[in-house]
Amino acid sequence: MTYVTSQGLRLWTSRSGSADDPAILLVMGAAAQAVHWPARFVRRLVEAGFQVIQYDHRDVGQSDLVDFDASPYTMFDMVTDAVAVLDGLSVETAHIVGTSGGGVMAQWLAAAMPNRVRTLTLMNTTPLDGDPASLPPPDPAFLAGAEALDDLPRTTAAQRIDVEIRFYSLFTNSPHFDRPAARHMAKQAVERAQDWTHAANHYRAGDGPEKPPSLSAIKSPTLVLSADSDPIFPPPHAAALASAIPNARLQPVPGLGHMMLAVNQPDHVADLILTHLTANSSVRGLS
Repeated sequence: MTYVTSQGLRLWTSRSGSADDPAILLVMGAAAQAVHWPARFVRRLVEAGFQVIQYDHRDVGQSDLVDFDASPYTMFDMVTDAVAVLDGLSVETAHIVGTSGGGVMAQWLAAAMPNRVRTLTLMNTTPLDGDPASLPPPDPAFLAGAEALDDLPRTTAAQRIDVEIRFYSLFTNSPHFDRPAARHMAKQAVERAQDWTHAANHYRAGDGPEKPPSLSAIKSPTLVLSADSDPIFPPPHAAALASAIPNARLQPVPGLGHMMLAVNQPDHVADLILTHLTANSSVRGLS
């Protein structure tokens, strides 16, 4: 564990595996922490010979908190944070894996700074420069369930953990929900959050003066995972994303929801990503 600095903020980072191995940077979604990447998923990537870098976005986990009203930030600022993580760990280029809002950040990074990106993997996300009105909205049943959970008490750690697990179940959207893994993840997330209410600032960071780059500028070999059980970004989002990125490959993942918390799912998704990385190991001098 170490801290890097981005725009005057300290960001918590963690590197698993050898610093001599090719790097994978995991970019988590909005309002989520580094520990929301399942430990089994990270371990699978490390065992395959990669160093895996995780980090907490500003305003979550162990990274610095921001007074958003006094110092508002944008999505581009959060993309800049990802680059600062690479710089702070002396990583010139990395395989980028982004999920949900982190997938949007990963698209921006790959389009704007292609020299930093070896390969790109996008999951549970939507096009950076797409038209939201042309794509299906979140599942109404999911929205109703999430709204009901918002009314539950969260004044104690135990209550917060219980609510987190319930949210994870909604996100996973699977009859094979791995409750023990979810409880372990929720306990970590609650214990390390300095102030969980700050996570909502991420949803205020969408607008800014910086114009998002075109997805046609992405040159890195790209894998788009299409999660058929994702209640937030159903498969048409992945299809639109794959069609907008030159030579992107669309990979359906049956049973995948918005989180990898179904039994055996972290290993399966990791293997799909490893296949992508291996298939492109000779592209642009990658190793």
